[in-house]
Amino acid sequence: MNKVKVAIVGASGYTGEELVRLLLSHPAVELTCVTSRQQAGQPLGKAFPKFASRSKLVFTEPKVDDIARQAEIAFLALPHGVAAEFAAPLLEKGLRVIDLSADFRLRSAEVYKDFYAHEHPAPALLKDAIYGSPELRRDAIRKARLVASPGCYPTSIILASAPALKNHVVKTTGIVANSLSSPSGAGRKAEPDYLFIECNESVRAYGLPKHRHLSEIEQELSLLAATPITISFTPTLVPINRGIHTTVYFDLAKPLAQADAQKLYEDFYRNEPFVRVMEPGRLPDTKNIAGTNCLDVAVRIDPRTNRLIALSTVDNIVKGAGGQAVQSLNLMCGFDETTGLL
Repeated sequence: MNKVKVAIVGASGYTGEELVRLLLSHPAVELTCVTSRQQAGQPLGKAFPKFASRSKLVFTEPKVDDIARQAEIAFLALPHGVAAEFAAPLLEKGLRVIDLSADFRLRSAEVYKDFYAHEHPAPALLKDAIYGSPELRRDAIRKARLVASPGCYPTSIILASAPALKNHVVKTTGIVANSLSSPSGAGRKAEPDYLFIECNESVRAYGLPKHRHLSEIEQELSLLAATPITISFTPTLVPINRGIHTTVYFDLAKPLAQADAQKLYEDFYRNEPFVRVMEPGRLPDTKNIAGTNCLDVAVRIDPRTNRLIALSTVDNIVKGAGGQAVQSLNLMCGFDETTGLL
C-alpha cells in the first residue's frame, strides 16, 4: 500500500509533538517533513527523546517549496495569523491542508478581526474552509481541501451541546458554559502565567468576558440551533497536565424526563467511535480521556431549576487538537476513521 506523505508545519509545540506521536504510529501515513524555526537542524529524536528510536527526521525551516516537494497533506500547528501565510501557497501547490490554528474556523473575516484584533490574512479562503468537527461535518471533510480543525474548548462545548440544540429541547438564550482546562492548552511557551509555580496548587479564571474561542463556539451553536446564539463562557486553568472538563447549562424549552434526555444523547452519538455517552449514574472524569481521542459526555435534567445540564471531558491535546486533526485526515484519505487513533 502506498502511504500518504504528510508534513507537520510547526512540529515543536505540544500539538505538533502529539501529531508526531500519532502519525509515526499511523499505518497508512509516512511522516516526511517536520518544521520548526526554533529547532531547525536538530534531529527530531534530540528535541523529543521519546521518538529517538522511531524516526531519523530532522527539523527544517518552514519553506513552502520544500514542504510541497515532500508531502501531499500538511498539518499547520502554528499560531493564528501565521498559519494562513502557509495555507494559501500550500493549497496553490496542490496540497490538502489541515489547519489547527483559528485562522479558518470562522466564516466571517469581520468576526475574526473582532475577536483576534487584526485583519484576516487570507479572507478569500474562508469560503473554502470546512470546520473540522467529524461528528458534525463528516461528509464535507471527506471532500475538503482545507480543514479548519476546531479548538479544544469549542470541541468540549459544541459536542456537549449538539444533541440538545439540534433537537430543539432547550432554549437558545441564557446558555452558560464553564470549562476547566489544563495549562497545556495554551501551548508550549515560557510566559509567567503558565509556569509551574504559578499554576500548581491554583485555580484561575481568565479570558473574561470575551475569550477568543467564543467566536467559533457561538458560530457552531447557532448553526446547530438554526438561530443566532450568544452564550456566557468562563474558561478556568486547573493544575493538570492535560484535559478539559466542561459543564453547559440550558433552560429547557419543554418538559423532558431524565430517561428521554439520556436516550436523546445516546441516539445522537450511537455510531460515533470517539464520543462516549456516560451510562446513567456516571459522570465524565478527565483521567479517563487523557491520552485518548475520546470525548465523554453526560446529560442531567434538573427539575428544580428546569434545566438540562450537559457535561463533557476531552484531552485538549488529542481530541481537542492533534487527534481530531488525524481523524479528519482519515476521512480525507478514505481510511477507516479510527485508523491510528485507537
